[in-house]
Amino acid sequence: MSTDNTYAFRSGPQSVRRRWLGGGVLLLVLGLGVPLYQAWDPFFPERTPQYDSLETHFKYGSIGNEDQQGMPYWLWLVLPRVFSDKLPGPGGYTALGLLWEKGQELPVGFSRKEASISLVSPNCALCHTSSYRRSETDGSPVIVSAGAGQRFDAQGYLRFLFECASDPRFNADVLLPELEKLHGFSWVQKQLYRYVVIPKTREALLKQKQHFAWMDTRPAWGPGRAETMNPAKFGFLRMPDDGTIGTAEVPALWGMKARPEGVHHWDGLNPVLREIVLSAAIENGTSSQAINRREVGASLQKVQDFLLESAVPAYPFTLDPERVKAGAAVYAAHCASCHGAQGQGTPQLIPIAEVGTDAHRWDSWSEEAAQRFNDYTRGESWKLSAFRKTAGYLAVPLTGLWLHAPYLHNGSVPSLEELLQPPAKRPTSFYRGNDVYDPARVGFVSDKPSVQRGGVTYTLFRYDTSLPGNGNGGHLHGVELPADSKLALLEFLKTL
Repeated sequence: MSTDNTYAFRSGPQSVRRRWLGGGVLLLVLGLGVPLYQAWDPFFPERTPQYDSLETHFKYGSIGNEDQQGMPYWLWLVLPRVFSDKLPGPGGYTALGLLWEKGQELPVGFSRKEASISLVSPNCALCHTSSYRRSETDGSPVIVSAGAGQRFDAQGYLRFLFECASDPRFNADVLLPELEKLHGFSWVQKQLYRYVVIPKTREALLKQKQHFAWMDTRPAWGPGRAETMNPAKFGFLRMPDDGTIGTAEVPALWGMKARPEGVHHWDGLNPVLREIVLSAAIENGTSSQAINRREVGASLQKVQDFLLESAVPAYPFTLDPERVKAGAAVYAAHCASCHGAQGQGTPQLIPIAEVGTDAHRWDSWSEEAAQRFNDYTRGESWKLSAFRKTAGYLAVPLTGLWLHAPYLHNGSVPSLEELLQPPAKRPTSFYRGNDVYDPARVGFVSDKPSVQRGGVTYTLFRYDTSLPGNGNGGHLHGVELPADSKLALLEFLKTL
């Protein structure tokens, strides 16, 4: 593990000073913040919690984006109570797939910074945390860091915030009494919230709603998916809306150390892990000024260290040893040449025409976008330079494959069993957002429109493969195998 603070740099002569709203490549940029005001001053020293554990830091540590994307904590906390009618179900933010660990005040994927007002901001774990249950009667899910985040509805979360800000109830007369039920505010703090925090938060969210209006012209993302290219293009890269659809499955990030160099993103658009972490922070509101601060550089270094060291989750259900052995031979003959002998992935790029999977995600990223990204940090000592347009999709890592579901780059096939079927036999629609695991099919339960959690019924998202960007064709490898070979292969894939 690296111990050097390789993310702390001094600003170059043309340090980027731009402020922006939205964008996303590795994470998803959620546009949470209120960058239009600075509410703290020298009388209020800033305090950001520090964590010795790399995993705890990944879950709850700051990536330095509070000044740009921080949302007032108490206001953020009260919104689900005041605007519960705008959520898809009960349970506050958990109705959108956020995960809470016992004893934690924040859900996984958020950090909190104290100043004159307390700010909450997203980090990498918000999208990249998986969870599963063995049955609907299980109480708490098993949480797996650096995963594919199949439950979190990023677009639904954005739209919830935007709808709250669009509601006439988003005013001090309604919100302050609710805020006082949660926290004891001084007279000065009440005035700050009434005349600055609440109106400026609403103003910023409405502005961001306008910036994200392009989402409404594309198919809905659904839980576990995100537009990964277009927020950056239409945001800080200043590119016009080109009508492309870049929605993709949120990838798992565990076990980076075992991956070959350059095996990142669905299409390998940047082969340098350090640049991916830096660009993800920028896209989530971390300014160049913040990156140049030693504490932020150290925080981003911890994120990279965790991704390198994070363990691949072991399959938690019973395996058939004989079938696993037979499946290993099938894998070696039919899968290893692309995905690696241990499922670690390879830098091999498969042309779109050859792999046959939906091309929308690949089409959404261009040479111009790559060049603009590389130029964006020109003048910084840590400038980005490795963004590129590639020739197809990567043969991605299969480690922890059992918990990657749904499958393909756009999450269009619910289980491995169905991925080994010809496209004509794959489901044309199914339900996303379930956390109950199906060991037989190797994926999450996807044929039920709702799920029980804690005695409450939640409606799930219906995924339609006929919509642009949602196609489930291609990847014909293994579809012609005999039935017994498919069963053996599935058993072996659970072990990767």
